[in-house]
Amino acid sequence: MKNTIKRAGFVMTLLLLIGQLTSCKKTVKEVEIADNVITTEAITETAVIREPIVFITGVDKSDNNFYKSARQYFIEKEYEVVDDAFSLEEIINWLNKNYDDRLYGEIHIVSHSNPWRGMSLETVIKGDRITVASLQRNAIEGNLPTLQNVIATDAKIVFHACGLGENKALLQLFKSIFTTNSTPQIVASPYYAVFGREFSSHYLAKPYYGFYPTANSPGNVDLSKEFARKYPEEKDIDWLETLYNDVERYVGEAYTFKFNIPVKWIVDFNDSDQNAPVFKSQEEIMDWIAEDENISKEFSSYNIPLEKFRWRTSIKDGKLIIKGKTSVVCILKPIIKPYGDLEHVTPEIDNLRLYNVE
Repeated sequence: MKNTIKRAGFVMTLLLLIGQLTSCKKTVKEVEIADNVITTEAITETAVIREPIVFITGVDKSDNNFYKSARQYFIEKEYEVVDDAFSLEEIINWLNKNYDDRLYGEIHIVSHSNPWRGMSLETVIKGDRITVASLQRNAIEGNLPTLQNVIATDAKIVFHACGLGENKALLQLFKSIFTTNSTPQIVASPYYAVFGREFSSHYLAKPYYGFYPTANSPGNVDLSKEFARKYPEEKDIDWLETLYNDVERYVGEAYTFKFNIPVKWIVDFNDSDQNAPVFKSQEEIMDWIAEDENISKEFSSYNIPLEKFRWRTSIKDGKLIIKGKTSVVCILKPIIKPYGDLEHVTPEIDNLRLYNVE
């Protein structure tokens, strides 16, 4: 009987010890697991965006206050204004040099421009005006500096250059040049940018174009008929009256200004079996241009008839020099609100009716 009790007591003691050991093992495992747990907290950094930057890339001539008025407009908006960078090279260098850990979110570039001569903004310092051809050439030759990683992921490069929004090839080139580890949006309007006028400090206007050989105007009556034939869908403009009007006398009134487009070619006949031709009339010059494959191809990009130019030729050192010049009559129709009070539409860069985005 005693032996039975002893065995029972031993078994109970053994079971208790096993239970304690098992309990200890579990505790150790749980501690080990707990010690190996690493708690991580998501750390997010918010990028600091710099206030908008504006580059005024030219100096006004005569009574044209385009740059002066644009500068004043952006100063009043409390944007940071830079007025000593007149080329794309200088703009990129300025952005790199003045980066201060705040990313550029909005960069504005103000420049004269027209569909035929490109932008007055230079490619490099004292270089060619910016066109598709000049920008491509300078990019390929490595003449332009590389923009460092200084722009925000949603950055916008906004061009205030008349009609530039129509030139998609040039906008795409700009996009490539301004792309870093982030790709910006390139924003430009197909309309003319107007600054500093009586009724609004900044608005956009739709252009209409007429041409005539410089110094050989056909007169306003004939010009008005030409505009009417060219733009039959435009019913709100009195073409003849507008040709006599050079200011916006009331909100939304169309008005006229003029500028010239010069062209020039030099053809070397020194290594040719033919002599440089001598022309007796404008018609002979135009016929020769039309028959020359290289010149006619280049000229076709202007989309202006040959007879709208005044042509001059000369021969020097075996080279034929051809010069042409046309006067452009540009009628601007301000973009106004379709309803409500008579006032200009505010040129907001996010308005896709006013700006094109690449």
